Amino acid sequence: MTALIVGEALVDVVQRPGAEPEPHAGGSPFNVAVGLARLDVPTRLAAQLADDSYGDLLRARLHESDVVLDALDPTPERTSSARATLADDGSATYEFDLTWAPAALPDPGEFEVVHVGSLGTSLAPGAALVADLVVMADALGVPVSFDPNIRLTVEPDHAVWRRTFEAIAPHASIIKMSDEDAAVLFPGEEPGALAQKLAADGALVAITLGGDGAVIANAQLVARIAAPAITVVDTIGAGDSFMAAVLSWCAAYSWPAAGELDITELSDLGAYAVGAAAITCARPGANPPRTAELPTTDEI
Repeated sequence: MTALIVGEALVDVVQRPGAEPEPHAGGSPFNVAVGLARLDVPTRLAAQLADDSYGDLLRARLHESDVVLDALDPTPERTSSARATLADDGSATYEFDLTWAPAALPDPGEFEVVHVGSLGTSLAPGAALVADLVVMADALGVPVSFDPNIRLTVEPDHAVWRRTFEAIAPHASIIKMSDEDAAVLFPGEEPGALAQKLAADGALVAITLGGDGAVIANAQLVARIAAPAITVVDTIGAGDSFMAAVLSWCAAYSWPAAGELDITELSDLGAYAVGAAAITCARPGANPPRTAELPTTDEI
């Protein structure tokens, strides 16, 4: 099988307290593609990269992680970037310089799963093409994975993110969001109850809770997963590593319908994904784990 990941690829220029800025390959869909390929799922990333030093950095990361790049036309004047400023606890805030204006996207019918999310689903003009891609994939019976990964520094209007979610979520069979995303989309709702409500139409839904782990649900069941104790270097890319691990686990089990999973399977899936996120938090930048760093899916 091959997974298609669609959306932004950018360079995170990380500013740590008292240190010089450090460029790291990033962008939520980019990170998911790298994380998924490192977990031995054949992966293709559809993104826009310029012919510049930042584009070269991103191409090198994709190459070393065995991700096939579908460089979308037109070629932008410069590769997108984000300045990530870290707080003392390792959390990051972002300022973005972005281009997302592809002329066309790949045919979803050529893939076994399509993942979309973040700025690729919300930033005009490319967001409209992504929305059409999702509808087409769903109509063809291709599973769709969606992570809203909200960035209010790019689009501060909560209503825009809610409209994006309402347009894409009904076509998604896997939905992942952070507790911060949930606070924008569904303010005041308890994560477990929210996950199960969103799963009512048949999706597998995961909500990450930072140091408190995650909840993962189908329409009948909710599993609550504790996070392992680690020393956090930073949280950049942790949610994307979680997402990649969810997709990897589902690929290993031939894309099971959410309702087919019992509480043990939901818990195993959640533990696998939380473990991947924890490894990423324990090292700098968005640097997701490889298969050898995680237990096999039948060892969890």
